[in-house]
Amino acid sequence: MASVVNISKGSLLIAEPFLGDPNFERGVVLLCEHNEQGSFGFVLNQATELMLGDVIEEAIYQDIPLYLGGPVEKNTLHFIHRRPDLIDGGSEIGDNIYWGGDFEQCKTLINVNQITNEDVRFFVGYSGWGSGQLLDELLQKTWIVSHTTSDFLFNTPANQFWREVLKSMGGKYRSMAHYPTDPSLN
Repeated sequence: MASVVNISKGSLLIAEPFLGDPNFERGVVLLCEHNEQGSFGFVLNQATELMLGDVIEEAIYQDIPLYLGGPVEKNTLHFIHRRPDLIDGGSEIGDNIYWGGDFEQCKTLINVNQITNEDVRFFVGYSGWGSGQLLDELLQKTWIVSHTTSDFLFNTPANQFWREVLKSMGGKYRSMAHYPTDPSLN
């Protein structure tokens, strides 16, 4: 129950190793909002085949990958960043981690190389839970709760993020990071 008490915006939800839900398998969700009405966040480590320039009309001169933020409203575009000094209007959700802000400003900064994919991450769709739904999932031990820093989040390769965050937690989680995807093949 302790992990339930410590959950807040900025928390990481790490899918337990054998979750079995393709939307969240080996996923790590960054919570951007958590209150009595529900919770909202983005899966940090599910890359798509798309780049930002593939889904907006304006030209983008860097290859900025898009991630699948979750199964809800996949026709929406969101971003997190660690550059509040350059992007106005973002909402702080963790240790130098901001959600949203001035999208036009962000695109311009990308095109003039003041912001790179090491400073910003874009998502199509999001992950959402209604009132009490996430609490129920936590009580069923679907998720492991942790926290992160902007350096760890933006500097750890997405395809290694689930494993690396568990390893960084140490103890039994370090062992869990090495569990096979399909235990029947072990």
